[in-house]
Amino acid sequence: MLGSTHGTLTTDSRRARVIACGEQRPGPAVHGRADSLDGTAGGADVDVSGRPLSAAVPDLARFFRPESVAVVGASDTEGRPNTGITRQLLDWAGRVGARVHPVHPTRPSVFGVPCHARVADLPEQVDLAVLLVADPLPVIEELAEAKARFAVAFASGFAETGAAGAEAQERLAEAVRHSGLRLLGPNTNLNAFERFREDLDGPAIALITQSGHQGRPVFALQELGIRLSHWAPTGNEADLESADFVSWFAERPEVGAIACYLEGLKDGRAFLLAADRAARRGVPVVAVKVGRTEAGARGAASHTGKLTGADDVVDAAMRQYGVIRVDGLDELQDTAALLARARAPLADGVAVCSISGGTGAHVADLAAGHGLRLPRLTAEKQAELHQWIPEYLDVANPVDTGGHPVGDARGRRIIDAILADPQVGVLVCPVTGPFPPLSDRLVRDLVQAAEETDKLVCVVWGSPVGTEPAYREVLLGSSRVATFRTVGNCLRAVRAWLDHHRFADGYRSPFDEAPRTPSPSFRKAEALMRPGQQLSEHGAKQLLRAYGIRVPREQLVTSAAAAVRAAGQVGYPVVMKASGARIAHKTELGLVKIGLTSASQVRDAYRELTDIARYEGVPLDGVLVCQMVEQGVEMVLGVTHDALFGPTVTVGLGGVLVEVLRDAAVRVPPFGEEQARDMLAELRGRALLDGVRGRPPADLDALVEVVLRVQRMALELGRQIAELDINPLLVLPRGQGAVALDALVVCR
Repeated sequence: MLGSTHGTLTTDSRRARVIACGEQRPGPAVHGRADSLDGTAGGADVDVSGRPLSAAVPDLARFFRPESVAVVGASDTEGRPNTGITRQLLDWAGRVGARVHPVHPTRPSVFGVPCHARVADLPEQVDLAVLLVADPLPVIEELAEAKARFAVAFASGFAETGAAGAEAQERLAEAVRHSGLRLLGPNTNLNAFERFREDLDGPAIALITQSGHQGRPVFALQELGIRLSHWAPTGNEADLESADFVSWFAERPEVGAIACYLEGLKDGRAFLLAADRAARRGVPVVAVKVGRTEAGARGAASHTGKLTGADDVVDAAMRQYGVIRVDGLDELQDTAALLARARAPLADGVAVCSISGGTGAHVADLAAGHGLRLPRLTAEKQAELHQWIPEYLDVANPVDTGGHPVGDARGRRIIDAILADPQVGVLVCPVTGPFPPLSDRLVRDLVQAAEETDKLVCVVWGSPVGTEPAYREVLLGSSRVATFRTVGNCLRAVRAWLDHHRFADGYRSPFDEAPRTPSPSFRKAEALMRPGQQLSEHGAKQLLRAYGIRVPREQLVTSAAAAVRAAGQVGYPVVMKASGARIAHKTELGLVKIGLTSASQVRDAYRELTDIARYEGVPLDGVLVCQMVEQGVEMVLGVTHDALFGPTVTVGLGGVLVEVLRDAAVRVPPFGEEQARDMLAELRGRALLDGVRGRPPADLDALVEVVLRVQRMALELGRQIAELDINPLLVLPRGQGAVALDALVVCR
């Protein structure tokens, strides 16, 4: 782990640049809820669908550092649970300088502090009320009368217990909404009032957990010299939620990174707005999000509805706003610690240096597997290293020293020479176990080199014991070396660090460019919607046309003779399809005929399509006679509604194999052209768009334009569309555009 100090951070300088460019930092709200960017009541900026475009940031300073605290249900009777909690709160209040007012109906005093019988008897307005009662609801109403600012409810038995508990929690939440105070909990604990070490300095980690025990490993980082500034145990989030704390922590100058353990998101939009606030300020957010099982899309009628599960959307949304998702608590520890304290990279090249060729090769393979770049050192640099390393050892990267020199300065010169290479931004040195005096001299040289460079030095201390002085005193005593216990965690943290700075340096908030007013297309499209119904293909294509998305030339006909006339006007060869509001997948029912080249084929196809429809009991609004478009890459593009985030846009490889390949990327609107191109870059079959086996490259610009137009539909019609599916969207060769050959729309 990195130690207790680390000089000037890039995150601080980035914040300074943001302020210098004229962005207004939010001011605090003294009391109650904040409904606008400046933390005061008022109308928030909203997008075209009426959703907010800026995060409301409650002023939590008086929660974490109150001047006055009421302990409702305080006790000093030994053996009672409330007694231990009361004692801890008194100790904590003493450390933060808060006045404590115990409240109990029958006690004259608690631990020698005068006690008040009722909340109404409190001698002053309190910043924080801690509720040690089984039913907090009546107390909330009393606190509202007393104009308390914050309350904490420890009681359990709410939404975590089932339907009855969820109803009780909603009653509590409703009371809080009308009270003017903010509530942490219920079903929370004392983590916010832990004893934080005050002898550590440097950028800190702010911690958010929905389960207190899951935050313990991160809290324990203090024992390794990593500073923690706050701990928010959000519990059931009847009121205050993780997003509130992310937004507030992102504003704190002492916070270098925010670490989260999330079991669920109360409000997806609020979380993204909070992540956006952190991204604007260059503050990394690292999160464990529990629940990677696929759920929520099995009943979808469209192809795109079946391509992504709920967790796929969470994962994509977090990446979209720079939230670094990790799986384990050990990863949360190591990644948050590195991101909080390491300076910005000067280069993205990683050099591996070890005393064993086997170790170096293994670590190099793992680094490449994590997507890290290991540049080959130049011939000149290798010749320089061979001044101190035998010629028969490979020093191209990884660098095999054959054993760190202990009797002279050669070891330090090797380290300095690697760090001096302009390609190298990170030095990773695995120490597989203690081997004094070699390992002791090695870590001393690494620590000294790290003190004199602006580049990142990472050491993996592989001993299972961890009590060696070289580890406990030298490495953990360093403020500049990042020390890890496993190679995997080291490499994942380095990759996250590099990714974060690439993301932060180029971040542009999509909320800044989100449309505020409906487009002319919206007014045309709204008239085509049929609430609670599925549109026919003809109706769905009219909707696409309204948003400027190209479809084939086609006519809807209701007789064989009209079909022949339409084919002549559209131009042979043609495709004929049955069109009806209750047809989801026409091909499976035999309701599509392709490659028709004559009037007789068209007449026969019309009769066959209508016969099949009658047999299947499918009502038609007619038969489509369509231009036949070939020679392109088949894609699928659509909109589905996610329970957390609302409308989402999915793009992937389309055609008949869409559900077999399941190669898709998803984003949450709003997003811009860069994110649309990133979606395409994520596809495993991306090379098909570049042209393979002699095929011409596809029109990527046209595809991106269609993605952005569909995104506009999602923003404007998101409350009216349950599912939209374009499959296939045929992307023609470069310069020729893209054509939606088929479409399905289900209205809400």
